[in-house]
Amino acid sequence: MMSKFLFGSLCALALSTSAYAQENGDVMVSNAIGFLDIPYVAHTLDLDDDKEELTINCDEVDCTTLVEYVLAMSISPTEDGQVAEGDFADNLQKIRYRDGKVDGYTSRLHYITDWANNGIRNGFLEDITEKNSPYVKKVSVNYMSTHPEQYRQLAHSAENVAKMKEIEKNLSQGEIHYIPMENLPYNGLPWIKNGDIIAFVTNIPGLDVAHMGIAFYVEGKLSLIHASSSSKKVVVSRVALTQMMKSNDKWIGIRVLRMKK
Repeated sequence: MMSKFLFGSLCALALSTSAYAQENGDVMVSNAIGFLDIPYVAHTLDLDDDKEELTINCDEVDCTTLVEYVLAMSISPTEDGQVAEGDFADNLQKIRYRDGKVDGYTSRLHYITDWANNGIRNGFLEDITEKNSPYVKKVSVNYMSTHPEQYRQLAHSAENVAKMKEIEKNLSQGEIHYIPMENLPYNGLPWIKNGDIIAFVTNIPGLDVAHMGIAFYVEGKLSLIHASSSSKKVVVSRVALTQMMKSNDKWIGIRVLRMKK
C-alpha cells in the first residue's frame, strides 16, 4: 500500500487516546470531538504530483476527510485505548477508495453516493434512512465530468474524464432514500443517534451531496460536528441542524448512515 503519512500531532494524539466507549455512536462522537478547532482546509488529498496515493493529514480537514478519519479510527480495533497506525491506514483506504483499491484518481470515491455504497457493500456502514424514511430521490450526477476545469486531475486528462463519466452513468441509475428538510424536526428523530453520519442532499445540478458531518444532540436539539468552511475549523454547530439547513437553499434534505463494527 502506497501512502503519504502526514499524521502531525493530531493524528498521533487521536490514535493514542481512541475512545473506550462501548456504543459505536459514542465512539464516533468521542473521536469527532478530538478534532474540534482543527483548521478547515480544502483539497488536502490533491497534492502536487498526479500519482494517487493514500494521504493522511489529520491536521487539516474538510467535511469529507473529517468524517473519513473519524470513521477509520472508530472501526479500527483498540488495545489499551490505542489504535495502531497500520489498522487506521488500512481502514481509511477501505473507506476512501472503491473496494479499498488505490488505482488512480477515479478510484477515490468522490461522490458520496458512491462512498456510501462502498461502505455498505463492504460491511462498515449501514443506510439508516433507507430503513426509516419512505422519501426517495433519483441519483443524477455529472458535475465532475461537466466541470473538469475545477479538478486538477481532470482538467488535463481526457482519460480521467471518460472514466468519471462512466462512474457517473452507473451511479445515476440508482436512487437514495432521504429525509426532506421539512420533515426533520429540530430535536431530530428517535432513530437518528449520536455518532450517525449526516450527508446533506443538494439541489445543485449534477451533485448528490454538498456537506457531511457527525450527528450530536446538544440540549435536546439535533446538532452537527463538522468541518465548517465558514468557521474555517471543526466545530459543533451552535444551532439545530434544521436551522443550518434553512440558511442554505442548496440543501434539501439529509441521508443518515451509521457505522457498523
